[in-house]
Amino acid sequence: MMPDNSIPRKTLHPRNIHLAGYDFKKLTKVNPALRDYMITTPDGRESVDFSHPSAVLQLNKSLLSAYYNVANWSVMKNGLCPPIPGRADYIHYLSDLLTTAPTANRRGADGTRVLDIGTGSSCIYPILGQRIYQWKFVGTDIDQAALNHAQATLKANSGLKRDIELRLQPHPSHIFDGVIQPEEYFDAVMCNPPFFRSREHNWQKTTKKFNNLNRDQDKLPVQNFGGHPNELWCEGGERQFVRTMIYESMDYSEQLGWITSLIADKDNVKPLVAILEYHQAPDIKVIPMAHGNKAIRILAWRWHR
Repeated sequence: MMPDNSIPRKTLHPRNIHLAGYDFKKLTKVNPALRDYMITTPDGRESVDFSHPSAVLQLNKSLLSAYYNVANWSVMKNGLCPPIPGRADYIHYLSDLLTTAPTANRRGADGTRVLDIGTGSSCIYPILGQRIYQWKFVGTDIDQAALNHAQATLKANSGLKRDIELRLQPHPSHIFDGVIQPEEYFDAVMCNPPFFRSREHNWQKTTKKFNNLNRDQDKLPVQNFGGHPNELWCEGGERQFVRTMIYESMDYSEQLGWITSLIADKDNVKPLVAILEYHQAPDIKVIPMAHGNKAIRILAWRWHR
């Protein structure tokens, strides 16, 4: 098993196109609306007002248009608005995993197939994975409205609808049951699980983060990246969600290659790895990443070599 590294990476993945930072001249050219959210930092650098949800949305629209040939993209009102560089990093590290074990990869003539758990209205992982590596995706979610919104995005951008399929998870308490079909194989699974344990836990953390970003303490806290309840919290938080992933993945061991999930809380790593070790998963890896100044990691496992 690759040991967890508590020291966050200071840079993005070497293949990440955003490694050098934001080219705001290029980004505002493709999306002039971004100019309304530009600020100058105390040290004189150009940046975006990340305390404002609309700023994050416009930055994402600019990045997708400028670098990924996605001109028509949005999220549902109050939907989770994911940071593009960090999401692209997950895609690149997943690619590294796939290339380390070619004998376990059962891809056919149609190429690599990836299952995205909780794809949301942004459908961001399938979009980036298709544009960067031409992977084919199945994206699942428990929210039909989110899938409808994502489907409209796929139709509006050339090539996405061909390579990305969306499926409703009819049983909110399950991960794989109800969406994986008989005889179907996925080279990899990816997931950004709900982090918070409850609505109260979500609000407590949001308020703290908002106050750190905003000097005006009289303003009401707002989540700069948005998010609907099912995107942000579930009973037991990310530890319980990934625990369910682990146990259900055992039932589909012959249909899944690398199974991965983001883990935001480092205290959740050891208990989850312990479950995998107890059930003798032959390969377990913990891959450190950095989302801005925040350390995060990918937990990856597979049941066959």
